[in-house]
Amino acid sequence: MINRIPQIKHTESGNFFLMAGPCVIENEEIAFRIAERIVNITDKLKIPLIFKGSYRKANRSRLDSFTGIGDEKALRILNKVSMEFGVPTVTDIHESHEAAIAAEFVDVLQIPAFLCRQTDLLVAAALTGKAVNVKKGQFLSAGSMKFAVEKIQESGNPNVILTDRGNTFGYQDIIVDYRGIPEMRSFGVPVVMDCTHSLQQPNQASGVTGGKPALIETIAKAAIAVGSDGLFIETHPDPANAKSDGANMLHLDLLEGLLVKLIRIRNAIS
Repeated sequence: MINRIPQIKHTESGNFFLMAGPCVIENEEIAFRIAERIVNITDKLKIPLIFKGSYRKANRSRLDSFTGIGDEKALRILNKVSMEFGVPTVTDIHESHEAAIAAEFVDVLQIPAFLCRQTDLLVAAALTGKAVNVKKGQFLSAGSMKFAVEKIQESGNPNVILTDRGNTFGYQDIIVDYRGIPEMRSFGVPVVMDCTHSLQQPNQASGVTGGKPALIETIAKAAIAVGSDGLFIETHPDPANAKSDGANMLHLDLLEGLLVKLIRIRNAIS
């Protein structure tokens, strides 16, 4: 078993919490570069942080799309980030057998939106004892996510987070129904807004997903205003050359300014 540092800092601040990092672990250097910057910003602003990085991208449009640098190699980098910066980490899992493996290296297991109804996957994640972050499927109502929560809790794990990432609108667009945030909060679990994937524009012609990163601030502000407990933001120092989902990631240089504005909104409604 890998040594873990699961504690999350700054919980006493009253701020929303943040899940942030690159879409996928590209290499150790870029992961550490992003983590150091995010940790410095969130320490300065007293924002609880969970560092995010997918060890593998299983849901790709094309066979030649980048999927990762190797599972164990990427998971060890996530563990190293946690050890170096003293922050918990979160990563996606895609099949039931991955749950126990990933749980040795990270603190939160994330269920991708397209897999949120997969009972075996939810139960396997629950049985690790790790916190489980379930992304709401684009094809589901907020209310239907109570069943995902029940599957995990009835498997003996009370540590559930729900993340909204919008709803499918037509074939190549997503909209956010902010009524879903208070509805999912009524289930008694923390609710997160995924501010970057909510702006994806799946490109079924070329197989490369687009996005509208200029609207990340809009999505985030509205989420905080309606009571979101946390935000999920993928960020990168060079989104144009990121190996996955660069079209809808926030440039790392813009993160601090955005978070400052969001804290003001949080304070105003508290």
